[in-house]
Amino acid sequence: MLLYILKRLLYVTPVAFGVSVVCFALVHLAPGDPLSAVLPADATQATIDEMRAAYGFDKPLPVQYAIWLWHVLQGDLGISIATGRPVLGEVSRAVVNSLILASVATLIGFTFGTLFGFVAGYHRNSILDRAASALSVFGVSVPHYWLGMVLVIIFSATLGWLPPTGAGPDGSGNWRPDFEHLRYIILPAVTMSVIPTGIIARTVRALVADILSQDFVEALRAKGMNEWGVFKHVVRNAAPTALAIMGLQLGYLLGGSILIETVFAWPGTGFLLNAAIFQRDLPLLQGSILVLAMFFVGLNLIVDVMQTALDPRIERA
Repeated sequence: MLLYILKRLLYVTPVAFGVSVVCFALVHLAPGDPLSAVLPADATQATIDEMRAAYGFDKPLPVQYAIWLWHVLQGDLGISIATGRPVLGEVSRAVVNSLILASVATLIGFTFGTLFGFVAGYHRNSILDRAASALSVFGVSVPHYWLGMVLVIIFSATLGWLPPTGAGPDGSGNWRPDFEHLRYIILPAVTMSVIPTGIIARTVRALVADILSQDFVEALRAKGMNEWGVFKHVVRNAAPTALAIMGLQLGYLLGGSILIETVFAWPGTGFLLNAAIFQRDLPLLQGSILVLAMFFVGLNLIVDVMQTALDPRIERA
């Protein structure tokens, strides 16, 4: 296992380097001048040149990348053009909030998705199977930002049960695990969990149906094993794939929550990315994308290791 982990770490290194190159190139190739957000419209050419030199935009792109990568390796993601604060601090606070929201949404999605998947898999071609499949298709198909607005209209504007936006009653950007703050995470977490619920339900349904049709299940029943024992064998065989799907969904939710976080004004990475895009804040945009990409790479590594630990039959090249 230790040798396998070392091999995976070696594979991650070129992937991380490629991610940094793509992150830097895409941001710099986008149209527009990032300094237009902080410079007045009547700024002189001397002021513009001074600001470009201060942020290093006057150097060739390869030189800018080398300097940026060197600072990144030292934990310095630069200074935000719009706020003048260190990017690392801004991104760290946002990542914590997004990770909390994505983890809760993934937990909800995994719980209900697994439940629907097992029910549909054990009752193939029945009304329960069709109902669970319909819910799965709805979860995958419905636009989550539209669903978020609908939930806000129903539970906030009409019924007044839950707050519509923010992470807490004090207006701060830090969510805390108490009852008052818990009310603020319900709507965005439920909205975000709809897609992973559908994906996990469909995956688990196919896995369970395939496992139940295999010969070893019939052999276990022929030997007199009760259904609870058979169920444990089904869970053991379905767990590695289900875990991989859950890990990928957590990564997708963390990096693709910009619309939901904007709808609910949740102070996470999606909300931060939205502000950075509109303000053309290149250091903040680069830092946010890089941290999210590295988190996704690390999450894939963890899922691979856990899959191998759960099922030693999995062979890795």
